[in-house]
Amino acid sequence: MTVPSASPLFLREAEIRRGTELLFFGYANLYRPSDRILAEQGLGRAHHRALYFVARQPGLTIGELLRLLGITKQSLGRVLTELQQRELVEIVPGEEDRRQRLLRLTEKGAALEADLFAMIRENLSAAYGQAGQEAVSGFWRVLELMIPPTERARIAELGRERR
Repeated sequence: MTVPSASPLFLREAEIRRGTELLFFGYANLYRPSDRILAEQGLGRAHHRALYFVARQPGLTIGELLRLLGITKQSLGRVLTELQQRELVEIVPGEEDRRQRLLRLTEKGAALEADLFAMIRENLSAAYGQAGQEAVSGFWRVLELMIPPTERARIAELGRERR
């Protein structure tokens, strides 16, 4: 399928709706394969997001994860309890501040997260390859600008080496 170029009038309702539909269906198709694996284990996207961000930053605090996910303590508590019970995540005290609760994936959790990410990587890599570098950079820019400016720095920190 060839995606038509944006109209010079790209801020009109029809173009905004087209972008909204593409985001919706693209997102749904990107995560559909990993959703199946999660469902087989009685897990969902909230569990997947927690696994993903803990994998990106081992030693992430519960407070940092709360801010990244933008969910309530109660929701995160339920997700982390399930992940701990399934031996996918462990919560350990901080080395410098024993009151801190740091999150790490267990070996089993790291394997599940790697399997889930492999599916996403395959799907996204194929789309990136077909779109080309310039289109990918533009796509990233649009997504970045959808994030409130106050949150961009925190998101830019993902994947950087933890202390």
